[in-house]
Amino acid sequence: MKYLLIILSALVFIGCSSKDIKPPREDKNLIEKSIEIYDLLHIPQNVSTFTKSLDNNVSVYDIQKQYEKSYFSIWNINEPPEKVQSIKWPFFVYRIGSSYGENLQLLDKQFFDQMYENSNFDTFATVSKKAITLKHSDLRLFPTHRPLLKDPSLAGEGFPFDYMQNSSIEANEPLFVSHYSKNKEWVYVFSNFASGWLEARDIVFLDQKYTDIWQKAEQVFMIKDDVPIFDNDGNFLFNSKIGMMFSLIDEDKDSYTILTVSNYRNSTPLFLRSTLSKEIAHKGIFTLGKDNLEKIMNGVFYTNYGWGGMYGQRDCSSMLRDMFAPFGIWLPRNSYQQSKIGEVISLENLSDEEKVKLIKEKAVPFQTLLYKKGHIVLYVGTYNDEIVVFHDTWGIKTKKDGIEGRIVIGKTIFSTLKLGKNQDYYDKDSELLRNLKSMNILTN
Repeated sequence: MKYLLIILSALVFIGCSSKDIKPPREDKNLIEKSIEIYDLLHIPQNVSTFTKSLDNNVSVYDIQKQYEKSYFSIWNINEPPEKVQSIKWPFFVYRIGSSYGENLQLLDKQFFDQMYENSNFDTFATVSKKAITLKHSDLRLFPTHRPLLKDPSLAGEGFPFDYMQNSSIEANEPLFVSHYSKNKEWVYVFSNFASGWLEARDIVFLDQKYTDIWQKAEQVFMIKDDVPIFDNDGNFLFNSKIGMMFSLIDEDKDSYTILTVSNYRNSTPLFLRSTLSKEIAHKGIFTLGKDNLEKIMNGVFYTNYGWGGMYGQRDCSSMLRDMFAPFGIWLPRNSYQQSKIGEVISLENLSDEEKVKLIKEKAVPFQTLLYKKGHIVLYVGTYNDEIVVFHDTWGIKTKKDGIEGRIVIGKTIFSTLKLGKNQDYYDKDSELLRNLKSMNILTN
């Protein structure tokens, strides 16, 4: 057994412009939480309905064997994977006159000037060290926790769409650190799936010899959310998240002992042991079969929508990324990049009927993603001859008297590709089926 070879008896290795904001132009009746959604009443909202015909031993070894290489890739470089100019893009996209702050007023020039100065781009790549996260954290586009919103008076903008949120990142994730912010509060980091600013106190640096040892160990995947993880002295470290991966030290009949990391001082790691019940973790990758899919999908099913992974929740792409991690299928972080993994089949310039026919012919249940700009879903098969997908969605677009609105769903659901078609003021032009651009079979 390829247990982690590390001595833990000595735990520490030293080595203002503004304008009045109108109320949102959404008809109150269109966003009422208690409104009945046709698909949620007529499409079964349980995983077993769609997995019952699956085999328990689906082999996707060719793609699974690449998972650890992708996961640890950021520890196997010696310089940032991007140039400094490419990480400045948020300053070109989010500008004065169209960006709003937490008080729903326009952000002024001083805000952007302060953010740029604190980003300290002149020191890009001056740190260039490997590191690891200590807890669930938010990767930010500017070195701040302050939000940046688009016009809050518009449907689908304002809360919860903070455009400073690039992604959340879980505890004990590999990082490459480029440089510090000017005030030293933040570090600019690259992970295997996204980059951005993290608070400096949320990371510790690791020497290459420890990152090498970590990668050579046998790995354990978390298969349950929100379980508190303690060190073996009973100190709380962080909460679990499906898809987290840890290096194995030892195991017995009922549990795994894994390596975890805390902060000693001055970003120096404190290496610890933690014990996980085998009910919440799994050694190695899962086979992509019925029982395992039900276990993992039920785990991600009961979380609310969280833009960019905020508030410990998931959006459409992070839900899929976490869901497929225990199966050894690595996905990028955003929907567009996820749509390019595996065998890609274009759906553009097809009629709705042609799209449905092609999906039914080619798509593989639980292995195929369907993509439209800004949103991605998992094909799970058919129900009463209608295509059914699994996705985490904010809501249904509506239009009344030419004004856009939203029926807020805000969670993970099973639905058809015409979600909302039976609702009042349904905006057919925004329909999922009509706007599909491609499907991609992950395992091909």
